[in-house]
Amino acid sequence: MSVTENDIKKVAKLARIEVAEESRGKLAVEVGSIINWVDKLNEVNTDGIEPLINVHEASLTFAEDKVTDGNKTEAILKNSESAKYDYFTVPKVIE
Repeated sequence: MSVTENDIKKVAKLARIEVAEESRGKLAVEVGSIINWVDKLNEVNTDGIEPLINVHEASLTFAEDKVTDGNKTEAILKNSESAKYDYFTVPKVIE
């Protein structure tokens, strides 16, 4: 696939980036070579090959989700100047 300087100009406008006129030609060649490389990957026969999810044989272990307050309410509330009913109290901000 051939990428032209006009293609680069259009993509730059859509991406809202500035590409100098002097570098559009070089960028067109580089993007074109990347697209050609990806096209070569599409030619590889992958029939019968399972998708690779992880290169390691080990799988992740899952811990059970438990919601707790950490049993540290008293220690946490020691940091507050004022607390009431096991909660921080703050000055009223709505008039």
